[in-house]
Amino acid sequence: MVDHTLLKPEATAADVTALAEEAAALGVYAICVSPSMLAVAKRAGSSAQKLCAVVGFPSGKHLPAIKAEEARLAVADGADEIDMVIDVGAGLAGDFAAIGTEVAAVRSAIGDRRVLKVIVESAALLLLGDEQTLLDVSRAAAGAGADFIKTSTGFHPAGGASVRAVELMATVGPQVKASGGIRTAADAAAMLSAGAHRLGLSGTRAVLDGLSG
Repeated sequence: MVDHTLLKPEATAADVTALAEEAAALGVYAICVSPSMLAVAKRAGSSAQKLCAVVGFPSGKHLPAIKAEEARLAVADGADEIDMVIDVGAGLAGDFAAIGTEVAAVRSAIGDRRVLKVIVESAALLLLGDEQTLLDVSRAAAGAGADFIKTSTGFHPAGGASVRAVELMATVGPQVKASGGIRTAADAAAMLSAGAHRLGLSGTRAVLDGLSG
């Protein structure tokens, strides 16, 4: 259920190599890295882990064509899964058609065999909008081909995943990935109980140690 994640802009090849080695040791499902680090992760990682790359990260303020091309290149470099960031401002403005357009563009670029997770920045949508906004954005992403709706990049000042956001998103239909600020076993257990199917973690070892303890 875990995407072992390293998306800091200062991450080096050595950092990603260490991430991949730790991912294999922990037996996580996937490694999630920046597109420029896919080749490093692929060389250092185990075939037991899927490779995931982020697209339009972290702001989401990229043209749909750019997001689609970034996703296409990531798949060509070995990505099994794509985590794309929506234009959060479009969602807050109620332009759900724009959300659908960009998600559909990425879906078309990567085909149906790759997993597409759509990051909606749930904390920002709840803080600056309301629960209905989060539901409407999630439905727009689902309708355009998302396999997962994902809470957060972990970089937005509004915050990361929350139990309430996961509960709402879980009613929409696609699977839910909770990510951003999940640092303890209790946090992880709460997200899973709320309906999350996948967790994005950077401090994976501490969380798993807490769960096994």
